[in-house]
Amino acid sequence: MLIGVPAETTAGETRVAVTPETAKKLVALGHVVRVQSGAGLTAAATDAAYQAAGAEITDAAGAFGAEIVLKVRSPFDNEIAHMKPGTAVVGMLNPFDAAGLQRLAAANLTAFALEAAPRTTRAQSMDVLSSQANIAGYKAVMTAADKYQRFFPMLMTAAGTVKAARVVILGVGVAGLQAIATAKRLGAVIEASDVRPSVKEQVESLGAKFIDVPYETAEEKEAAEGVGGYARPMPPSWLARQQVEVAKRVAAADVVISTALIPGRAAPTLITEDMVKSMKPGSVIVDIAAGRGADGVGGNCTISEADKTVLKHGVTIVGETNLPALVAADASSLYARNVLDFLKLVLPKEGGFKIDLEDDIVAACLVARDGQVTRK
Repeated sequence: MLIGVPAETTAGETRVAVTPETAKKLVALGHVVRVQSGAGLTAAATDAAYQAAGAEITDAAGAFGAEIVLKVRSPFDNEIAHMKPGTAVVGMLNPFDAAGLQRLAAANLTAFALEAAPRTTRAQSMDVLSSQANIAGYKAVMTAADKYQRFFPMLMTAAGTVKAARVVILGVGVAGLQAIATAKRLGAVIEASDVRPSVKEQVESLGAKFIDVPYETAEEKEAAEGVGGYARPMPPSWLARQQVEVAKRVAAADVVISTALIPGRAAPTLITEDMVKSMKPGSVIVDIAAGRGADGVGGNCTISEADKTVLKHGVTIVGETNLPALVAADASSLYARNVLDFLKLVLPKEGGFKIDLEDDIVAACLVARDGQVTRK
């Protein structure tokens, strides 16, 4: 098959869907890989490295003119115009963007949104949400450490003792767990909160203290268990009690990392403006959910601003919406391996392109085909 790898044109997107490592493996499987010139430069992958791996260097039209187009982000209209009807496009296409899926279907593209892969053991190697959230959690802490004007670890010096930073992690999914691990390596004292009781053991195993909010009803406990590895919206009664407990910790924190996201829904509010006002001057909030609050305003923090770092009430609030793109080389490396493992499901060894709807991963990721949106 002819596989095209265009350069990403979304503002701030530095990742690439295929690295020289995965290009070499695709070529070894008998495929022709055409990479747009410069597509990997921001991810530390040169044209020469792709050529050494057996790929061909082309222009945008050559990459989009392939039978299979591999992307990081969903293509824009001007990019869709370069693709022939029937082209397969694979990437993070946002399966909850109904208008975007309709554009792909209208162009008669066969589209696979990798974020829709089920959270199963078999699908782990192609779980783009986990691979990229892992990086986001790491980078969130490193960004906070950069913005925080004090040390993270406790230091005993001739000039006196410096206390360790107090870090609160809100949301303990993949990003939150990595944030805990990274903050711990930097020497911080960490507390973490999540609606799922099952993560308490994981939090404590990483050296953090879990902010425990007891469940008072069966409804609260059932919602807390989540579905498919994701949290579910909690009853208002529990959320009110959690907010009280979290507010106490936030007021005492030096750094807060918020990572709570529910697929297809607005990000839950975890940090109100009053809570920000209660924090010490010089504190830092990194809101991974920035721009995904109700009506696209705020995030987990009601006053965070998407893609901006702002100073409000003496607190620095970081609203970077694409943290993995700040670690482009490793983010691309992991994402490209996810893509490669997915391609193995639709590119059988005997050759050709096959959509096996009996395969739960393929069926879940298929969002457009034959002019129709197939996402339910």
